[in-house]
Parts: sequence; C-alpha cells; structure tokens
Amino acid sequence: MDAHLRELRYFVAAAEESTVTAAAARLFVSQPALSKQLRALERRLGFDLFSRQPRGLELTSQGSALLPVARDVLALWDRGYAEARAAAHPQQLVVGMQTAVGRDLQRPAVARFRSMLPGWTVSLRLVGWDDPTAGLGDGTSDVAFVWLPVAGDFATRVLITEPRWVALPDHHPLADRDEIPFAMLLDEPFVALPAAAGPLRDFWLAADERPRPPVVAAEATAADEVLELVTAGVGVALLAVGNASLYQRPGLTCRPVPDLPPAQLAVAWRSDDTRTPVQQFIDCVQF
Repeated sequence: MDAHLRELRYFVAAAEESTVTAAAARLFVSQPALSKQLRALERRLGFDLFSRQPRGLELTSQGSALLPVARDVLALWDRGYAEARAAAHPQQLVVGMQTAVGRDLQRPAVARFRSMLPGWTVSLRLVGWDDPTAGLGDGTSDVAFVWLPVAGDFATRVLITEPRWVALPDHHPLADRDEIPFAMLLDEPFVALPAAAGPLRDFWLAADERPRPPVVAAEATAADEVLELVTAGVGVALLAVGNASLYQRPGLTCRPVPDLPPAQLAVAWRSDDTRTPVQQFIDCVQF
C-alpha cells in the first residue's frame, strides 16, 4: 500500500502536535480537512494510527511503529528535493517574501551576498498570504523574510519589531483620530488573511486581544489586495507601521493602535538546511 507524501506530513504533524487543532494550524489546512485525510489514510492502511481521546490524539502501537519511518521518508525527500532543485539551478538562491520588505534590508543583504559569492545570483519572489512560510514549506524558497508567527520546523531571527497600526478608508469616522484604541475596532469589519495562513491570520486580526470573534468582511492573499479592499470601504486591516509607509495610496489613512503588542519581521530558513550559501545570506541580513 502506497502513501502520498502529503498524507505522511499530515500523519507526522498530528503525531507531534497531539491535537488536530494544532496540527491543522501547523499545516495551514482546516481541521475538518485534516481529520478527513487522516481517516482516509487509516482506511487505506487497514489499521488505526491514532486513538481519539477527549484531550487529543494518542498514537496506537501501529502508529508508533510507523512514525519514525514516516519522519525518515520525509527528511530524505526534502533533502533530495533541495539537492535536485539546486542542481537544476546551480548557484541560485531564492528568497521569498510576503510583502515588500523595504526598511533597507534586502538590497544591502543581496549586495553583501554577491560580494561574498560572486558567481551566485539571488532571486526574490513574492508569495501570497496563503503560504505564510513564503515558500519555505514546499521548498520553493531557500530563505524568506516572514512576519511572525510562522508554524513549522523553521529557524528564525527577528530583524525588526514594529508597532501595529490600522488602515482605514479616508472617510471612516475614526480616520481623524491621532490614535485608535483597539476596543474601538472590535466591531469593525476586517479584511483578513486566508484561513490557510493559520496563526498569522489570527495575529493580524488580533484574535488574542478580542473578547469575541472578529467580523471578517473579506479575505485577501496579498498586501496590495488587502489595502485595495480597505480603500474601497470593505473593511479595515492591521499592518506594521513600516508597511504603512511602504503601501501609501490615495484614499487610505493609517493610525497607531497603541495597546496592541508589536509585529515582528524575521528572516527564516529550514532548520535542517545547513548549506553554506543559505547561512551566508542569513549572515548578510543586518539591521
């Protein structure tokens, strides 16, 4: 019986997180979809991998036997895929990002990297919010600039910590205030990241600071799309203060939300990726 790599990733995540909720957030999938896939895998295997308990998931004896094998298979595949992609594009480093980085970060980093490895090129790619790992999760990026939190086996180094502001249309009743306490935004419709963004979606909705769930008026997969919806009056959105200046446009007003914890921009890479060019690029990112 063959199992697909995606099914093995689902199995390993569920085993390591011990709850479907945590595993789904780590994998950027919905809980019902993950539960359905795990049940389907068990049916095809012919035995249960988990014992479902009120407090979460417990591995059966069969699941315990299969877990180390699944981990080894995934590690071998990920390493092989990285080596194959590197062979197909020798001396190329792919750097993912979710928004324009700005802040004078990537330009000097790329310049330093090229001076250290003159035969190498750096490709910058913008990845939608539906992949909050900015390509690290599926191996299409070697390094990434990401907003925290990011779930998965990734190493991160925080580069910048910035206050969160709110973006509103110019005609919004709160737009003339110097700052806006979060309590005044609780009932506002928000433009949200897609559900696949998992914990990052919750962060930009300030879910931990709310006494009740947010009102989500629309979802968007890119920063420009978010702010176009805000400017059109569909909803409001939180953003880092640095992005408020990067994404200025007519009809948009941004104001501080002083009582929210700040946002963190980080450079991230796969924890098991010890390739010299990757580590050298990380060292080149300075602030």
